[in-house]
Amino acid sequence: MTTNCGLVAVIGAPNAGKSTLVNALVGQKVAITSAKAQTTRARLLGIALQGDTQIILADTPGIFAPKRRLDRAMVAAAWEGTQEADTILLIVDPIKQRRHELNPLLESLKDRPEHKILVLNKVDASAKEPLLELAQDLTAIVDFAETYFISALTGDGIPELKDHLASLMPEGPWHYPDDQVSDASERLLACEITREQLYRQLHEELPYDSAVRAESYTQRKDGSVEIRQQIVVARSSQKGIVLGKGGSRIKAIGEAARLELAELLGQKVHLFLHVKVEEGWDEAARDIYEEIGLEWQR
Repeated sequence: MTTNCGLVAVIGAPNAGKSTLVNALVGQKVAITSAKAQTTRARLLGIALQGDTQIILADTPGIFAPKRRLDRAMVAAAWEGTQEADTILLIVDPIKQRRHELNPLLESLKDRPEHKILVLNKVDASAKEPLLELAQDLTAIVDFAETYFISALTGDGIPELKDHLASLMPEGPWHYPDDQVSDASERLLACEITREQLYRQLHEELPYDSAVRAESYTQRKDGSVEIRQQIVVARSSQKGIVLGKGGSRIKAIGEAARLELAELLGQKVHLFLHVKVEEGWDEAARDIYEEIGLEWQR
C-alpha cells in the first residue's frame, strides 16, 4: 500500500487557536489550551491520520515581538517549526486579529516558497461579511493557495481542512506508529497538563512567568504511575497564590490535573506537587528551558 507523510507548520499570533486546531485535527488532546496568550512554549508535534496519510502537525508558540530570554526562545521555536514544512498553515483570530503581531508575520511569510494556507478561526462567533473582507485583505499581502473558514472549538470546517491537508502530503513512509498522537513524552505531557490547570484556575492572578518541571515519573508495581512535579514561580508572593488558603488551590490544581492524566494515560495516577520560588528563572535557569523543550537563547 502506498503511504503519504508530511509536515504542516501551524503558526499565528498568540492565542489564535493553534493548539485547539491541532487537537481537533489529531482527534484528541495533544496540546494544552488556555485563554491566556502564549500558552504553547515549545514546538510540539501532533500526529493526525487520514486514510493512508500521516499528517505531522507542528504546533508552534505564537509569534510575537520578543522581549525576554524566554520570549526569544519561544519565537525561535516557532520559526523552527516552519523549517522543512510541506505546508505552512497561518491561523488567524478574526475577532482579536492582533495586527501588531500578525502584520510582521505576514511580511515574513510573503516570500517563503512553501505551500501556504490561510485559516480564519472562530467563525462560530464572527459575522460573515467581515470574515470575507479580512480574507481578501490578508490574501492581498500573502499569496495563500487556499483559505479555510473554521471553528477549532466546535469542529466546523475541520473535516474539509484535514482532507485537504492529507491531499498535499508527499508520498513516503509514516514517521510514527499509527497509535502515536504526539512526539511529547508522557513525562512532558504530564507537566503540560499541570501547567494548563495553573492557567485555568489562577487566570490573571499568576503571571505568565511560571513553569512546571518533572522531578520523577515512576511506574508502580500495581499498574499505577507516581508523578512528582515542581511548580516554579519567579517571586515569593506568587507561592501563596499557587498554594491558596490552607493549600486549597494547589490541591484543586493537582486533583484536576490528576483526573485528566488518568484519562489520557489510561491508568491510575498519583500526582504530588510542590512550589519552588526561583527568582528570574525565565532569564537564568538553562535547565528548565531544556526540560520544557526550548533552546537556550543568549
